[in-house]
Amino acid sequence: MRHVPRLQHKSFSTPDQVRKFTLGRIDIVNLDETSIGRFIWEPGWRWSEVVKPVVDTPLCVNRHLGYVIGGHLHVVMDDGTELDIVAGDAYEIPPGHDAWVVGDTAFDAVEFASARSFGIAPDEEDERTLATILFTDIVDSTATLARLGDTAWRRLLLEHNDALRVELDRFRGREIVTTGDGFLALFDSAARAVRCAAVMGDAVRALGIEIRAGLHTGEVSIAGGNARGLAVHAAARVAGLAGPGEVLVTGTTRDLLDGSSLRFEDRGDKELKGLEGVRRIFALVRD
Repeated sequence: MRHVPRLQHKSFSTPDQVRKFTLGRIDIVNLDETSIGRFIWEPGWRWSEVVKPVVDTPLCVNRHLGYVIGGHLHVVMDDGTELDIVAGDAYEIPPGHDAWVVGDTAFDAVEFASARSFGIAPDEEDERTLATILFTDIVDSTATLARLGDTAWRRLLLEHNDALRVELDRFRGREIVTTGDGFLALFDSAARAVRCAAVMGDAVRALGIEIRAGLHTGEVSIAGGNARGLAVHAAARVAGLAGPGEVLVTGTTRDLLDGSSLRFEDRGDKELKGLEGVRRIFALVRD
């Protein structure tokens, strides 16, 4: 069901959830499908010492987007890039990092991108939800890497990620993970998911690349920030069928779009590797 935006507020003095850690906590308030967290890390807190044993990943896999109320955090990315974040800063931290509090003051920040999934153990009870799943990837990424070289490719990939995240935020998509040269994201509206996929292709074309996108709607299990289930595999297989610039959807997703202004071309029944039976596939018609 699509949530209609409404006038509302909640206070961090009475959060919907409190997630406690050694030397810190996250207070979380939920505004319909949006979760906002207040992250408070005490002096001595370090992700690799406090959170890594809980989530069992080599580095933090969350994307952080927030504003610092107080304190000082030092961040080190997997490529060696480092950044200091201090009071008054707005910040973005991509997945693949370690971080720790500097000094004797607690780090206090409000975040808008990671509160829902940060610090959840893989064996915690799954969150199950009905969602439209979007997979994207860059067409001919291996050939592009060979042509550009490592440095230019990394720069292009960062620009690609920035462009797609702008559209995910605009269409209220929930980024789950980057897949190297693409994204896995969830939406609570099939129409917003398809429209987001379409404008994502437009957004990166100026970078000299094309992406392809596949979507399927079904029940998804989410644990430790990761999305699992047959519906996720189906969306990935549909994306693999798409050509440059194409947005393909399954019949399940197409049926949810009756009455919308979106138009589709029937591509017939397709077998999806690893999944039983055939699925009717449709391609978005671009005006």
